[in-house]
Amino acid sequence: MFTFLTKKKFYLHLAIILLLSFIIAWAVFKSLDSYTRHGEVYSVPDFRGQYYRTVVEQNKQLFKFVLMDSVYQKGAANGSIIQQDPLPGSRVKQGRNIYYVIVAQTAERVAMPNLRNLSIRQAVVRLENAGLNINELVYVDHFARNAVIEQQYNGEVIEPGTEIFKGSNIDLVLGNGGKGEKTPLPFLVGMRPSQVKAALQRASLNLGNIYYPDSDTAHARAFRTEPATLPGVEIELGTKIDIWFRSEQSIDFEELIIQMQASNISKDSLQQIINNLYQFE
Repeated sequence: MFTFLTKKKFYLHLAIILLLSFIIAWAVFKSLDSYTRHGEVYSVPDFRGQYYRTVVEQNKQLFKFVLMDSVYQKGAANGSIIQQDPLPGSRVKQGRNIYYVIVAQTAERVAMPNLRNLSIRQAVVRLENAGLNINELVYVDHFARNAVIEQQYNGEVIEPGTEIFKGSNIDLVLGNGGKGEKTPLPFLVGMRPSQVKAALQRASLNLGNIYYPDSDTAHARAFRTEPATLPGVEIELGTKIDIWFRSEQSIDFEELIIQMQASNISKDSLQQIINNLYQFE
């Protein structure tokens, strides 16, 4: 009888221990599951272009949103998201921080740097660092070629330290060398629009009118210039160059460039190639 009671108590205690162990293990795993949100993985939507308050309100149950910055972007809707991290399509757990940048209502103001007496290359670097753009190169009689004589904003002299909107366009008044110096027109055929303006500035020239005969502007490359690039022909500093862009889907630019840059091509032959380009417009 005593042995039976002892065994009964043993099994009872064992059952209690097992039950308690199961309950404790279940509680631990449940808490870990809640803490890590095990299995709750979501694909991050593309929030760009959407108004940030709407995005936060509609997705606050899934993610935590952290505003990192607000920047001015011309043409973009105020308050719209323009950058996000993680990127769209990223797989993240519920509750993950989504860092985002929105469009500010007004442009940030920056101080106009002092560009006087700098070379054009130095001036370009300072303007880029300040978030400003070069609008036009204006050449005047002065012995120092490509040295900045004056800086202008909206046709007026702008003093260093003056606050203007970030992204503003600045005209540079430069010396022409004092001897009526000229410059060759760089070979622009095949260049992208952004490359063309930089190449012209390096050659002390300005971008004139731009033409896009094709509707496909995403694949546009420089097709023709006016004046045309010819061997031995130089033009005045600051001349505006008109550019025609064509889609690389309709023009074989590689073949065209090979023909125009052949080492044995004569000036007349190159002029004939240029004349033939008109028939494609």
